[in-house]
Amino acid sequence: MSAEETFEKELTANDVGETNSHQAGIHIPKSQKDLLAFLPELDPSVKNPDAWLVATDDAGIEWKFRYIYYNNKYHSDRGTRDEYRITHMTKALRALGASAGDTLSIAGVPRSGKIRIKIRRDDEPETRDTSASVETPQPVRVKLAGWRKVH
Repeated sequence: MSAEETFEKELTANDVGETNSHQAGIHIPKSQKDLLAFLPELDPSVKNPDAWLVATDDAGIEWKFRYIYYNNKYHSDRGTRDEYRITHMTKALRALGASAGDTLSIAGVPRSGKIRIKIRRDDEPETRDTSASVETPQPVRVKLAGWRKVH
């Protein structure tokens, strides 16, 4: 059995549906090899292969997200798309109160198609240890754009 892995992404206005864009879902850059290896395998020989992810939030509510490789560039003379996305997330992100600037965390066993999701608010204070008698400087939270693996 594989060990669990966790990935995080700072959500953009487009990710949470605040821009009313026609592009659906959260983009997964092809350069994110670890994340692509974590998600279910998709067959690029098939036009627009997909897999359904079962996502469970902190309240135990299950959501179904579609992981898709839009690859019509390779299957159609007029095709232009060559990108991975996770779609069908808007309802869950709204129910969880996600906003641009918040962080989405997904965790689970690689290739299982089952993930846990969590939203960390942009304005959540850092957890501090108040038991020490001497106040120690707290690390500054640095927000990185795009997906990142949590070690």
